[in-house]
Amino acid sequence: MRHATLIATTFAALMLAGAAHAADHEVQMLNKSANGVMVFEPNYIEAAPGDTVTFVPTDKGHDAASIDGMIPEGAEPFKGEISKPVTITVDKEGVYGVKCVPHYGMGMVALIVVGQPTNLEQAKGVKQPGKAKKVFAELLEKVPAGN
Repeated sequence: MRHATLIATTFAALMLAGAAHAADHEVQMLNKSANGVMVFEPNYIEAAPGDTVTFVPTDKGHDAASIDGMIPEGAEPFKGEISKPVTITVDKEGVYGVKCVPHYGMGMVALIVVGQPTNLEQAKGVKQPGKAKKVFAELLEKVPAGN
């Protein structure tokens, strides 16, 4: 019985230690910053599988939503509500394209890279509106070489 308790306690401690290593990345949704108007800050994140990303509506009138064709296979699409925080768990390796629906064409986009960017070429092929095209070109250049 003592041996079974020790095994159960060790297993529980290992599970908690694994959960403790997951990071939460906070992204501000802003009308204006040093980087321009209608921006996510930061707009580029490198995360590990299991991390969370919380989009905080620092300024009202913004949301965060996944972009069709810019999330890894098997990842759940998401769409937050206007002016409300949304937290996603990035549990699949790849790149996640994020947009603020009302300000997408103004370039309010972000890129999350989780582990190996397995869907990078697919994400690069997604047609972007307006200024989002320029912003994503810059963000996709930041993805580390060799990944």
